[in-house]
Amino acid sequence: MPSPLPHDPIAEARRQWTSHGWGEYADGMAAITSVIRAQQIFLARVEEVLKPLGLTFARYELLTLLHFTRTGALPMTKASARLQVHPTSVTNAVDRLEAVGLVRRTPHPTDRRTTLVELTPEGHELSLTATRELNEAVFAKPGLADEDLEPLLRILARLRQDAGDFEESSEW
Repeated sequence: MPSPLPHDPIAEARRQWTSHGWGEYADGMAAITSVIRAQQIFLARVEEVLKPLGLTFARYELLTLLHFTRTGALPMTKASARLQVHPTSVTNAVDRLEAVGLVRRTPHPTDRRTTLVELTPEGHELSLTATRELNEAVFAKPGLADEDLEPLLRILARLRQDAGDFEESSEW
């Protein structure tokens, strides 16, 4: 972890935005830049846990998605939609997970055009191990006060819904 800066660079950028005549955009710039920086912080914490397990967050998400299904398998296109990533990203993750025996591709039993990605027993165990470690090391202590989590979740759900991530209203 690098040493903290003596001042908040995003607050300084906001000040500069305002002083350069872009004040009406300063809050939006600061909000977006802050969220991007927060994402970097969260991802670094997650990857610190996952790297020793040989996983990236994208591969962990796929393993866990498969773990949550009734059968441990999904069509590749459905996995792509649920993870909200391009099909190429799922193919890449499946390639890497398959190479180490954590998932396998299988033909769909009724649709010859569809390939399923299926969790292996080793993938199932690793998903559980990674989740346990993430729960303890990251998700239990996300770096936010408990009372800030619910409002943040509501704000981010509204942003995601407005961006077209989902139609129905969220539980937040």
